[in-house]
Amino acid sequence: MPALNSTENVQLSEEEAEQLANELKHQLRHGQQLSGDEAAIEKMVAGLGDRRGLLRLTFAESLGTVGYAAVPALCRAMCEHENVTVRRAAAKTLTLISDRRALPFLLKALLNDADPVVQGSTVGAMASIGADAVEGLLNILVDPANTPMQTGLASWGLAFVGSRAPEALRKAAQSEDARIRTAAIAALGDQIQNLDDQAARQLLMDAMRDPDEEVRAEATTLMSKLNDSSWAVPLVIPNLRDQSALVRKNAALSLMKLEDPSVVEELKNCLTNENDDSVTPIFKLAISQLTRDRE
Repeated sequence: MPALNSTENVQLSEEEAEQLANELKHQLRHGQQLSGDEAAIEKMVAGLGDRRGLLRLTFAESLGTVGYAAVPALCRAMCEHENVTVRRAAAKTLTLISDRRALPFLLKALLNDADPVVQGSTVGAMASIGADAVEGLLNILVDPANTPMQTGLASWGLAFVGSRAPEALRKAAQSEDARIRTAAIAALGDQIQNLDDQAARQLLMDAMRDPDEEVRAEATTLMSKLNDSSWAVPLVIPNLRDQSALVRKNAALSLMKLEDPSVVEELKNCLTNENDDSVTPIFKLAISQLTRDRE
């Protein structure tokens, strides 16, 4: 899709918006094809700014029905419209269409719009597109210039995409960039838990021994979220002796969450040899919690 050309925003009065919404509802109800010409689309986009929620919903559903033809106008509204209600609704409507051509504009809005609802809606639209959105979401996660809000949303979006784009995530988990491996590993949980993806499971096992401590730490944390203690515990225990304090902390916390009291003695042995003051409280917490569970 070419760069968007700015056009003057169409304005609708409340009466015009209500009349148009009623016409659109009638057409939708009777299965009639909606007009996809530029003027009709611009009027529907203008309706996204109406103060009445039900009318906005009608315009959004209508634009979703129009589909691909509405994408340029929706992208323009999302990125450029002065009314935040329109920007929010445009981003949400793009979720209904799931057109990969919108990805650059969704990224632009996520990175430049200060409104958190717009940001969240852009990630929702990206996630609905699937595998093609993975690269952009990963780039957001690994760029230190992005805000915690942006990276948190990207992480959510990546996890949501996971089950729909297993190959893309598996590829990312083997990236030469440790930051991308870390982000991809964090998103593998759904594939392992719900799809029983054995390739993803092997990638997680490999990540437990990754040369980068952030990757090992993320993999160790993910182990505690998979509700499979018989598989996870033997893999997590060696990381109690990892050279990285962060990995050792995450290993102790993961074992605590896996709720297997049989690891208490192992934790006590590791605590005896632990010299990092930031790690020992975590070991003690895990021992205390698991001892209560055993009793």
